[in-house]
Amino acid sequence: QVQLVESGGGAVQAGGSARLSCKVYGRTFAADTLGWFRQPPGKEREFVAAITRGSRSTYYADSVKGRFTISRDTAKNMAFLQLNSLKPEDTATYYCAGHSGGHPSRIGSYNYWGHGTQVTVFS
Repeated sequence: QVQLVESGGGAVQAGGSARLSCKVYGRTFAADTLGWFRQPPGKEREFVAAITRGSRSTYYADSVKGRFTISRDTAKNMAFLQLNSLKPEDTATYYCAGHSGGHPSRIGSYNYWGHGTQVTVFS
């Protein structure tokens, strides 16, 4: 059974940083894209970032470009999301996802999901 487990969330002051981790169990995603999505309170889930196999390409939502960095450790079957210059509007539950096909920014392109980790940014 495939499981994605996120960690690293918490409460952070605006302007601060956080680092989220995603550990994949049950299969390797070495040849696949891994993505991060988030769901702000009362809003729909949205794309944040994605990274292809071998870290060849990365994709970012415009709202996080220049502030967030996605990376992966293929040997450990993990993905990471470094969040810098956090803003209150970054408050959300952040989800790690395993890609199954399609454009990396689309929710429908992923069929493996973690349960999420909460990031709360206070001013």
